[in-house]
Amino acid sequence: MPIPRRFDRRPPERDETRINDRIRVPQVRLIGEDGNQVGVVPTEQALSYAQERDLDLVEVAAEARPPVCRVLDYSKYKYEQEQKAKQARRHQKQVNVREIKLRPKIADNDYETKRNHVVRFLNGDDRVKVTIMFRGREQTHPERGERLLMRLAEDVAEIGTIEQRPQQDGRNMTMLLSPTKKQTADESPDGDSADGAA
Repeated sequence: MPIPRRFDRRPPERDETRINDRIRVPQVRLIGEDGNQVGVVPTEQALSYAQERDLDLVEVAAEARPPVCRVLDYSKYKYEQEQKAKQARRHQKQVNVREIKLRPKIADNDYETKRNHVVRFLNGDDRVKVTIMFRGREQTHPERGERLLMRLAEDVAEIGTIEQRPQQDGRNMTMLLSPTKKQTADESPDGDSADGAA
C-alpha cells in the first residue's frame, strides 16, 4: 500500500463532461429525458429543450458525429456514474507478483525458508516469480535449476499451480506460480445447496 505524501500538489481532478453552455458544437444528436431519440437539432434548441424541463443537457458521446447529448439531472447522473465506478473497483482484484531468488546449490534449510515464503505469498493470493540465478560454470547445467524449480512446484502443489513453466533467460531461469482457486471456503452458495440436498 503506497504511503500518502504529506503535500499532494496535483491539481484536483476536473470533470471533463461538457454540460449545458460548455457544449459548443453547432448541432447535437438529442436524446430526451425518457431515453427516446429526438433527433439531430441545433445546440441552442437542445439547450432550451432541457431548460424547459428543468434538466441539464449532458454530452454523453463526444466522439460521435454529431455528439450525442442527453437531457437529464446531471447531479443524479454523476452520482450514478461514481457508484458504477466504485462497484467496478470493488470487483477488481489487485494482483501482485512477488519474486523469490534461489541459487542452484541452495542448502536444505535455506530452501525450506524460501519455500515458506512462496507458501505465504500464494496464501496471500499473490503470484510468485521464482528465479534461479546461475553463476559461472553453473550455466552449463540448466537441468539442475529446472529440477529445483519443479521440486518447489511439487512442494506447493496444493496451493499453487505453474502458470509459466521454467524458462532460461540469460543467466537466470524463471518460473511463475499462481495461487489455486479456493472453492470450498469462499463459496457459500455451494454449502447452502449441499444443506438443502441433505
